[in-house]
Amino acid sequence: MALTASGDTAAFEELVQRHQGLVVGTIARMLGSNSDVEDLAQQVFLRVWRSAGRYVPRAKFTTWLLKITRNLVFNEMRRTKRQAHVPIQSEAPGEDLPVKDESVQSPSESLLEHELQQAIEQAILELPETQRMALILRRYEDRSYEEIGDILDLSVPAVKSVLFRARTELRARLANYLKS
Repeated sequence: MALTASGDTAAFEELVQRHQGLVVGTIARMLGSNSDVEDLAQQVFLRVWRSAGRYVPRAKFTTWLLKITRNLVFNEMRRTKRQAHVPIQSEAPGEDLPVKDESVQSPSESLLEHELQQAIEQAILELPETQRMALILRRYEDRSYEEIGDILDLSVPAVKSVLFRARTELRARLANYLKS
């Protein structure tokens, strides 16, 4: 960031390459729409470039980056007031897709698993934005409670409470699937 602040475009390009998967993945999971993901990711990195001179390393760079991402995503969600249309498990560019041996499952098992996955994704997308962001950061981005708190401007106990409410809400929404 110090090099980026001094106008070093190569350093900035390296930051983008290193962290674009995190930003794109988080945005895609929050919005669930591929149409705005790339545009918002560009806006995030544009803000990083513009703010480079004011950046003070109080926390990890990724915490600061995800805070910018959070602000833009929440603004977009409020602006459009829409629900997502694409599964949240879409892979970020450059990530390898896992290879799955479909031969071990019967067609009905595969169909049930697919239906459950869709129900989980839809239930996550219906969570309030703070609960959704906390859940995505914890589950998919493997962030600590402390880092999630920094990103969402919450205390650690508040993060735990938000995650508890999110998981409780998911259990309630998925009760029909959890019985069997």
